[in-house]
Amino acid sequence: MLEPTSDNTAIVLILVLTVLCAIWLEKNTKTFEKIGAAALSILIGMLLSNVGVIPGESVVYDFFRGPGVLAGITLFLLTVDLASIRQAGGPMLKAFLLGACGAAFGGAAMGFLFVDAIGPDTWKLSGQFAATYIGGGVNFAAVGQALDTSSEYFTAGVAADVIVTAIWLIACITIPEFFGKRDPQIESSTLGKPVEGADAKSAIGSLLYSSGKPITLRDLAMLMSIVMVCMWLSRLISTWVPIIPMIIWLTTLVLVLAQFRVVKNLSGALVLGNYLLLLFLATNGAVSVIARIIEIGPAIFYFALGTVLIHGVIIFGVGIMLKIDSTVIAIASQANIGGASSAMAIAGARGVPNLILPGIAVGLLGTALGNYVGLLLANVMKIFIG
Repeated sequence: MLEPTSDNTAIVLILVLTVLCAIWLEKNTKTFEKIGAAALSILIGMLLSNVGVIPGESVVYDFFRGPGVLAGITLFLLTVDLASIRQAGGPMLKAFLLGACGAAFGGAAMGFLFVDAIGPDTWKLSGQFAATYIGGGVNFAAVGQALDTSSEYFTAGVAADVIVTAIWLIACITIPEFFGKRDPQIESSTLGKPVEGADAKSAIGSLLYSSGKPITLRDLAMLMSIVMVCMWLSRLISTWVPIIPMIIWLTTLVLVLAQFRVVKNLSGALVLGNYLLLLFLATNGAVSVIARIIEIGPAIFYFALGTVLIHGVIIFGVGIMLKIDSTVIAIASQANIGGASSAMAIAGARGVPNLILPGIAVGLLGTALGNYVGLLLANVMKIFIG
């Protein structure tokens, strides 16, 4: 008899079913629609692990948290058209950059505050939390892998990130309600072409859940070739120039390739990247054994919460002083904290589908920017507290 707690095939089966369940719940239930498949994948994985259906450790998890997530990151970055970032418009881009500064400042401040409570990996967590709160959870994994963060702190950090991100998602849905009437400017074309009704759903689907056109065998072959070449080449270059981490070479190579028309025309990169990301998140849920997190202590949770609160004070406080609409700020904040998918969720929840594309644009910018800022901050913090 095959036991899920020891059989790798059974573990993979449960993980893919976890992602399928999360997607179904998001698409078919109003309650879980706002939570999103990303958070649901983590929560279901965490539940299954903590009740003993799947183990807290497995070589399967090592794959999805290593090569698997790197492939997902590569596929996501292949969709970043640097020229199209201008679609985000001045207000959205300003709010996003404010949020990025807030995340970096928050990561540094929490590092100094919790260095005694956490210990030698504190400088790494400063970089990881700054990175993840600039462009979403993919960056936490990328920077953590580059810095070789210890598994127990990585696991606790993921769990803290899940909880804090969920709390902030709710906050970003409700905060704009306290700032009065919506600015008419957010309906203008300067923030992106308005999308309404069925077209809004189509726009969302074409970005993360559907390629919008058939995915051909050639597309898949090209995408997999690009992913493997970039991963191999970036690892090779990092051995020649070890002072620069592999993830920086990978990010740079992919962003350069993403600007070529032949790559832009490939179908399915974002869908495949999103699927790998969901598997990665389900895996992180599985390794988030609550007993182990409690054993480490609450300091990492407070680290994550403090980073997000500082981000929130800066992005909403300064943003409102600059007269940026609170809904635009909320979407930009979620692009920072949860990535492109969270920005989409807020745009839908706030009833502004015309801001879906701008939100995704800055979310993808955050995915690209977060790795650079996170690694830079970590190495600066290492000088002071390492």
